[in-house]
Amino acid sequence: MTKPSANIHPDAKLGKNVSVEPFATIYEDVEVGEGSWIGPNAILMPGARIGKHCNIFPGAVISANPQDMKYEGEYTTVEIGDHTTVREFVTINKGTKARGKTSIGSGCLLMSYVHVAHDCEVKDRVIIGSYAGLAGEVEVDNWAIVSPGSLVHQFVRIGTHVMIQGGSKVTKDVPPFILAGRDPLSFTGINSIGLRRRNFSSDTIYAIQEVYRIIYQRGLNISDAIDFVDVNLPASNERDEIVLFIRDSKRGIIKGYFDGEEKE
Repeated sequence: MTKPSANIHPDAKLGKNVSVEPFATIYEDVEVGEGSWIGPNAILMPGARIGKHCNIFPGAVISANPQDMKYEGEYTTVEIGDHTTVREFVTINKGTKARGKTSIGSGCLLMSYVHVAHDCEVKDRVIIGSYAGLAGEVEVDNWAIVSPGSLVHQFVRIGTHVMIQGGSKVTKDVPPFILAGRDPLSFTGINSIGLRRRNFSSDTIYAIQEVYRIIYQRGLNISDAIDFVDVNLPASNERDEIVLFIRDSKRGIIKGYFDGEEKE
C-alpha cells in the first residue's frame, strides 16, 4: 500500500505488497522487493536496490552520493539483501569506481544512526549498533556484531562471528571467531557464547581457542605463529579460515591483550 503523500518516481520498480508510508521519497532507478516496508520520510535515491521483506525506518537515506573526493559521478549502486532492517536515520552511501557498489547482505540489522560509507561489503546476518560508522571499503563478514558507537577505519576487514565492544576504534583487521575490546582494540578471547548460539560444538570451539593461544600467547610473531598453526594443528574449516584471513590481511591484525605489544 502506498500512501498518497508518498513521493514515488514513475520509473521506480516496486514489488508486490510493498508499503510506502507518508512523505517517503523514492527516486528513479530504485528497485524495492516484494513485501518490503518503507517508513515515513525515508529516502531511496537512484541506484538503491532493496531486497524482499526489508524494513526501512523513518529518516533513513539510502544510495546518496559517496562522500569521497575521488567520486566522479560514475554509475554505482547500493544493494541490500532480503529480510534486512535499516533503522531510523541510517545512511548508506553508494559505491565508487573502486568497487561499483555498496552492499548489505540478508538478515542484517543496522540500528539507528549507523553510517555505511562507499564500497563497503557487509555480508549476511550482521548487526551494527547505533551510532557506529564504517568508513569506505570496509568488509564485515557473516554473523559479525559491531557494537554501538564503534568507528571502523577505511579498508578494515572484520571476520565472521566476531563481536566488537561498544565504542571501539577499529583500525586493524579483526580475525574470525573472536571478542575484541579495550583501547587500543585487542583480542580478548573467543566469542564462545555467540558460537554456541550458532550450534558450534564444544570441540570446535576448543580447537579455535588452540589456534588463538598459539597466535597470541606463545610469544611468536604473527607470521611464525601462523606457520606453526598450519603445520601442527589439525586441518579444519575454522583453522583454515583463520590462517587464510591473517595471511590475506593488508592492514595487519589487532594485537593480543595478553602479550602487551603488537607483533609484525
